[in-house]
Order: sequence, then C-alpha cells, then structure tokens
Amino acid sequence: MERRRLFTYVARSVRTNKNVASKQIRRWQTSATSTAQAPPTQHFWTTGRVALITAFTASLTYLYGINDHSSNIRTQLAKQQKPVYATKQELEKAIGDLRGELGEDAISTDDEDLHRHGYSEWSSINIEILPVAVAYPKSTAEVSHIARVCYKYRIPIIPYSGGSSLEANFSAPFGGMSVDFCFMDKIIKLRPEDMDVTVQPSVGWMSLNDQIKESSLFFPVDPGPSAMIGGMVGTSCSGTNAVRYGTMKDWVINLTVVLADGTVIKTKRRPRKSAAGYNLTNLFVGSEGTLGLVTEITLKLAVIPQETAVAVVSFPTFRAAAATAMAVVRSGIPIAAMEIMDDVQMGVVNSAGATTKKWEEKPTLFFKYSGTPGAVREHIEQVELLAKKQGAGAFEFAANPEEQKALWSARKEALWSMMALRREGDEVWSTDVAVPLSRLVDLAEVSKKELDELGLFASALGHIGDGNFHASIMYNRADPAERVKVEGCVKRMVDRALEMEGTCTGEHGIGLGKKGSLIKELGLDTVDVMRKLKTSLDPLWIMNPGKIFDFSESN
Repeated sequence: MERRRLFTYVARSVRTNKNVASKQIRRWQTSATSTAQAPPTQHFWTTGRVALITAFTASLTYLYGINDHSSNIRTQLAKQQKPVYATKQELEKAIGDLRGELGEDAISTDDEDLHRHGYSEWSSINIEILPVAVAYPKSTAEVSHIARVCYKYRIPIIPYSGGSSLEANFSAPFGGMSVDFCFMDKIIKLRPEDMDVTVQPSVGWMSLNDQIKESSLFFPVDPGPSAMIGGMVGTSCSGTNAVRYGTMKDWVINLTVVLADGTVIKTKRRPRKSAAGYNLTNLFVGSEGTLGLVTEITLKLAVIPQETAVAVVSFPTFRAAAATAMAVVRSGIPIAAMEIMDDVQMGVVNSAGATTKKWEEKPTLFFKYSGTPGAVREHIEQVELLAKKQGAGAFEFAANPEEQKALWSARKEALWSMMALRREGDEVWSTDVAVPLSRLVDLAEVSKKELDELGLFASALGHIGDGNFHASIMYNRADPAERVKVEGCVKRMVDRALEMEGTCTGEHGIGLGKKGSLIKELGLDTVDVMRKLKTSLDPLWIMNPGKIFDFSESN
C-alpha cells in the first residue's frame, strides 16, 4: 500500500510544480516523524522505503532539470527576433579595431573595392547595397580575429574568393564586411603518396592542376576557368568532368572553418573514409558561407589518365543530341566528359572568336575520353555507333594536346563568349537546373523551344551526362519588358524541372536568386531544419545573411 502511495506521488509530482512537490515531501517527513514513535512494526522509514524514495527524489530532480532546460530553450526561441546589425558608429569602431590589430592595409573602404565586392557582371541578380568594408586576411588566425570583432559588433560577414558566382552569392544585402581571401592563395601541402593536397581558398583549380602536374595527379572538378577552391566549396560546384568524377562534395576530405564567433574547427582528419560522428565536411560544402568561413581545404586527387582524346560532333536537332547523350550514359560507356551546346551557342563561339576554328552552327556534343589507349579507342567506336543512330555528322578529333585544348575550349569559353558579345546596357542571365536522366531530353527540348521563342539572344548548353541543363539569355537591362520575359522563362524552366523531380540548381547554388524555388523544391519544414542548423552555429545571423533562405522569427 505504501509503495503504491510512493508511485502515485511521483507520477503526480511530475505533473506539478516544484513548490507543490516540496510541500508534499515536508508532509511526508512530518508523517514519518510521528510514525517513528509507533511500535517498531509500524515504522515508516524502513531501509527499502528510504532507498525507494531516494531514487524517486533523484528522478524528480532530473525531471525538473529537463523541464527547466526545455523552458529556457522555449524562452530563448520566443525572444529570438529579426537580427539587428551594427550601427554606423559600431562599424567605424570595428574597422578601427581591425586596422589597429591587422594593419591599415588589411581593411579597405575604397569605393571601387566595395563595388567590386558587391556587384558582379556574371550574376543574374545585382542589388544596390554594397559592403561597407573589405577585409584582406593572410591566415586562419587573422580570419578568426576578423570574425570575433564582427561577432562582437554584430557585423555581417560575406566570404569572397574568385567572384565568378552567378546567383549573387557574394552580394551584401545587409552591408557588412566582405572577407576577400586573395592573399590566402597557397598550396599548403601536396602528399603524392596519399593522393591528396591541402590548399587555401583562393587557389584556382586550374592553377592547382598546373602546379601539381609533375606528381602525375590532378584535381578533376572543373567549373569556369576563373573559379577558386573556396568558392567551389561554397556552392558545391561541378563542371564538365562531373559525369565521370562527380562533384565538389565528392572530392573534399576535410575543411578548416572559422565559425561566426571566431572559433576555429577542423571537420575531420585525413583518411578518405571515416564513420566518426556527423559529416560536418559536407555540411559546410554548399552552404555558401552561411555557416562559417572556410580557410583550408584538403582535397582528394586522381591519377592523370594514360591517354585522353577529345571529339566534337554536330546533330540535326537539339533533341537528337540530347538523346545520344542519354544513350551513351545508359550504355555504361565510361565517358570522361560529355557536354551539349545548341546552334545559338555555337554561333556565339564563332562570333566571339574564342577559338581559332569556325564551327558548324548546329546542336553539338563534345566528348572527352580517357583511360588506356586500347580502352579509349573502344569507347570512341561505341559512341560513334550510338551517335549515327540519331543522324550525327562526322566526328572531329584532336590530333595532339594543343588541339584538344582548342576543341574543348569552345565549351569551356561558352559564357565568356556570350559576355563578349554584349552591347552597352546588356545583361546576361545564366541559370541552371538538373533532372533525373530519364527526363533530361524532354526538359531540354521544351526549354530550348521556349528560349527560341523569346525573341532574345538565348542559348542552351549543359553537363548533359549528369542531367544538368543550363540557359544563358541576353537582354537589355533598361527595358523592363525584356526583364519580365527573361524572369518568366527562367521561372518556367525551374518549375518544369521541379515537376520532373529535379532541382532548381545543379551547381550554381541558391544565393539571392533562387530562395523561393528552394522552398518549392524541399518544402518549408526542410528549409526550417536548415534555418535551425544555421541558428545553432550563427545565432546572430551574421554569416552571409540573406543567402539560401531568409530569417524567420518562428525559428
């Protein structure tokens, strides 16, 4: 009977507050004192009862602790409000503090510097707000110091490396401090025996491959020629080699990251595989600087193939070219790279004079083969057979490495070629989507038709081997009607990709431009999980705010 009373008491106490529980314990203690005067057979405080109530008291203490902790968390969340950033006076104080610690030249407020770090001719979106200062750190320690000062004064921090992103990824919608890594451009250590390398964020991927080529190794992720490793990590980019080698997230081993408050962490050690805890490395890859500043990157490397061949072939229609690409993928031929460009883009390449050769202005596939000499010959023959079934023209092959570079440069220089043809006042809107392989032909055909019907200079191209489709549209920024047409075309292409179970971006990232599409793609609940992760690492929301998603007071 007494034991049942104890269980009932504990159950009731869990549902009551501390004061009620304390009163109940005092009543029981009084009852126990009077019971102690009764005959021994009626003694309340037996050894078993003492042990039992001690255990229950400990349990109550634990439960109250949980309730208090949960209440504190709820109170904190309830008080969370829209971020408030530094005043003008606080900004001036922070800049003075940083110059005093890092040197006058470490912080720039020059108008040209601010414009260069807040505006991009490559971007589909630009805003009028610019950063208020640009920091030029030379080490992880200096980045940490910059973060601590910005955290103290609540100053937004925007990372900057190559400046070639396309979705306003490094714009400054809340002003703040742009952190330019241009002085952190060194290869820290190459380890040929481990097939990996550690670099700083402003090492360009092309420069990296040039510097390590004597090791017979290379880094295979190859986006635009000006891209740097830091920005490539931020957007989780890919490139023409993705069909064979995968994307950026597949090649990052570990990262050194400076968090919002200046804390420096390394996401993991150097083995290529690890089951130790959360995958923090991939948490930061693709986060666009919204979670921390990446200051060192350890990358896997691949062996340079024994032989490489490059071929170009044209097709009567865009659909025929896309269908050939899908047939190659489904056949299992281990193609090194496979790219598509439409008739408009081939004309752009010719007009811009990006290469020494004049190309047929038809939908065109670019193939790269790599491996042993025998395997390369076999793969070329297999691809030619598949292409002929779609009415392909003759394959043109490069005779030597110089010609290979010239042939492949037509694809690598596509966006640059289009930019070269701009008239004064023109802008180029470049965007991308990706869909499951089985839907790519349909997406490409419909999207190409819409681009042709715009009445503007628009081209289609992409990493067709992994379902990644790109469009570039030139329009007059002074003509609101043209801007509306472009926005509508891009929106329909994105929505079409989402209807096909695709993604609003295969490699450009979300930035400012695709936040609404991200919610359409993943849903509010999933985006809210991202917000909670950001808040846990960046409670003041100073790390590249306004990118990927907006602050929500409900989170």
